[in-house]
Amino acid sequence: MTAFRSGFAVILGRPNVGKSTLLNRLIGQKLAIVSDKPQTTRNRIIGVVHRPGGQLVLVDTPGMHRPRHKLGEYMVAVARQAMREVEALLLVVEATSAPGPGDRYLARELEAAATPSLLLVNKADLVSAPAAARVAEQYASLGAFRRTFVLSALADPDLEPLVDAVLDLCPEGPAYYPPDTVTDQPERFVVGELVREKVMLLTREEIPHAVAVQIEEWAERPGGLILIRATIHVERESQKKIVIGQGGSLLKQVGQLARQEIEALLGTRVYLELWVKVSPDWRDRATVLRSLGYRDT
Repeated sequence: MTAFRSGFAVILGRPNVGKSTLLNRLIGQKLAIVSDKPQTTRNRIIGVVHRPGGQLVLVDTPGMHRPRHKLGEYMVAVARQAMREVEALLLVVEATSAPGPGDRYLARELEAAATPSLLLVNKADLVSAPAAARVAEQYASLGAFRRTFVLSALADPDLEPLVDAVLDLCPEGPAYYPPDTVTDQPERFVVGELVREKVMLLTREEIPHAVAVQIEEWAERPGGLILIRATIHVERESQKKIVIGQGGSLLKQVGQLARQEIEALLGTRVYLELWVKVSPDWRDRATVLRSLGYRDT
């Protein structure tokens, strides 16, 4: 009988390489929000992968980047902290571009961590197989990776070889979480992230990076209805006007799109009420960051 294995693996990579998409695919449902804007993920997000022979706890991290404010410093600190005391590091890169300075920096971080690492060359569906293989070879030369996987987190029908390879790096041991657990994040956090995702989807330029969402009220009502009131924080009055939109049109669209996914997540009807508040320079104010859930690591 094969022994049960369990362990933790950190997903690392530059912003916008597909880390959150990979996490969602491996756990089988949407947990981390996805956007084409860099630095979408701001917190450490845990997703639990259950298999008959093992349990893999995946940690999605903010993309490593040069911070420009306290929020950026927090995000980089979260990524570094997540690399400690895990069984494997998964470096996600893009098959669409050759290694750059950011990739070489990450490779050095992995080497310093001295933890077994796998190279995941993502978005292989966007280039030819020979081109993906050439790029994979360039990335593989950056470090001592145990294995290299050329894949598409979005389009590959079967990612089980990757799951098996990571579990092989994990020790024998019991499961860390019950079999019905997919994350350690509270529902309030996931709901707030879904609202933020819709704002990011519908806005451009500086707006996506200047937005944070805070759940102010969560109350159950008769008939299974859940009332959720959330505040969308922005940094300037001009940003508030954009997020609200003409006659409240954009904010209404954000609410409609978010409510659909929140109801699917919670399995019940939801009344979602959104407000927009100007919190000047919140990304550089430690007290505001703490109130929004961005804690020191």
